[in-house]
Amino acid sequence: MDSKLKTRTFHSIFVLSLFLSVSESNQFCDAGVGYCESECGLASASPSKILIKGGTVVNAHHQEVADVYVEDGIIAAVQTNFKVGDDVTVIDATGKYVMPGGIDPHTHLAMEFMGTETVDDFFSGQAAALAGGTTMHIDFVIPVNGSLSAGYEAYVEKAKKSAMDYGFHMAITKWDDTVSKEMEIMVKDKGINSFKFFLAYKGALMINDELLLEGFKKCKSLGALAMVHAENGDAVFEGQKRMIELGITGPEGHALSRPPVIEGEATSRSIRLAGFVNTPLYVVHVMSIDAMEEIARARKSGQRVIGEPVVSGLVLDDSGLWDPDFKIAAKFVMSPPIRGPGHGKALQAALSTGILQLVGTDHCVFNSTQKALGIDDFRKIPNGVNGIEERMHIVWDSMVVSGQISVTDYVRLTSTESARIFNIYPRKGAILVGSDADIIILNPNSSFEISSSFHHSRLDTNVFEGRRGKGKVEVTIAGGRIVWENNELNVGPGLGKYIKMPPFSYLFDGIDKMDAEYLSSLQAPVKRFRGTS
Repeated sequence: MDSKLKTRTFHSIFVLSLFLSVSESNQFCDAGVGYCESECGLASASPSKILIKGGTVVNAHHQEVADVYVEDGIIAAVQTNFKVGDDVTVIDATGKYVMPGGIDPHTHLAMEFMGTETVDDFFSGQAAALAGGTTMHIDFVIPVNGSLSAGYEAYVEKAKKSAMDYGFHMAITKWDDTVSKEMEIMVKDKGINSFKFFLAYKGALMINDELLLEGFKKCKSLGALAMVHAENGDAVFEGQKRMIELGITGPEGHALSRPPVIEGEATSRSIRLAGFVNTPLYVVHVMSIDAMEEIARARKSGQRVIGEPVVSGLVLDDSGLWDPDFKIAAKFVMSPPIRGPGHGKALQAALSTGILQLVGTDHCVFNSTQKALGIDDFRKIPNGVNGIEERMHIVWDSMVVSGQISVTDYVRLTSTESARIFNIYPRKGAILVGSDADIIILNPNSSFEISSSFHHSRLDTNVFEGRRGKGKVEVTIAGGRIVWENNELNVGPGLGKYIKMPPFSYLFDGIDKMDAEYLSSLQAPVKRFRGTS
């Protein structure tokens, strides 16, 4: 172990060791130097007064050298040469970027799926996020036996241990009058403004086109954003059968059974049906050129379509699925699959030119033991990879350092656009007076390294293992508390807040006018007279 890694690991162990005497239940997590909720709790219940001096403050629209003053969890001032008293914690950010904390729009924490449950819950996953510069995420509530209310209550319980702010999307897995009424409750009372429809996972989460149309209509009437997992589930089922018949049972069969054409078809179909209803559409985890091109075509025609690539799809290719070591190959299994060489670069280019709008992770992690459930049949490998801790660093290194996007673009792609789409801007996603004090300080001259041996997830593997790059988040401030500094986490369960997200984001602007123009264009019904014989 090199000296830098020894130091980083020592810091983490030292922070945790302070609590070993507090509770006899304190145990290190099974994987790496992961965190259990009983092992952290140093974070003060009250936010600090903080002055960040001399950094380059970056918003999606502007950057300037300024001081940022934080009080009571809110940004109180952004100006030069701000003077404070002795009771204020001062952080020197000279030569560094001061930016809004990341907002991850796509995570699955404590999710029950494929007969098991993700190893990261609402504490460990959020601890990992904070170490990587993400200060809010939006998780997907899965209904319980189709019930949205039961699913919501289950996730409220899961989220009680949250260490940072979070919001909810809601999945729709069946359709009847009860679901329709529950959607209204979720939007009007529970602060949920987005609903996800799975076109994949036949026999489990998948819905048909009839349900999709009903869901789109309901979303439109509520001002809620319709989201789709775009893969043709029937074709995937056929592809899986084909692979098994060919004797291909390993992880490579996963990618071979659901090629890009299947993602492209479902993306095209969902876009066209959303256009038919005239409601905005958000396509999650865009993984292929095929899907990206459908989004590009729709946006060029003026349709309101948002495309979300995930960090694994941007920088990885599918070669890992052919690794002879099952443990290594299985860790890359996710849906839609990580694609062949060329797709990631095309998705990066689409981000840099505005075809795709923001970056998520689809953080949905299962350990090696769980992945081994499919050692003889790739269909039984729990789908999902990591990314909640790695996203901010990898996007900076692959997109900013490479010159593909500007620093302001980076803020837009990792934070601001998510806040705008889900209607919580400028409370989130901005360094502005009155915004929540969710802030990161990134040093462009520092380097990062990724490894399962010292990441903060409970996962025992990492799909970005060994990756190094430029640009490191050195400080994370969440809710006005310094939670990551000097490679030390200072977090505790229960400090995170649920963020309600109101309906009718900017994506709905002008929808009524478009509907009126459509109706006036019909030139129907035609008044006809009945002739007599």
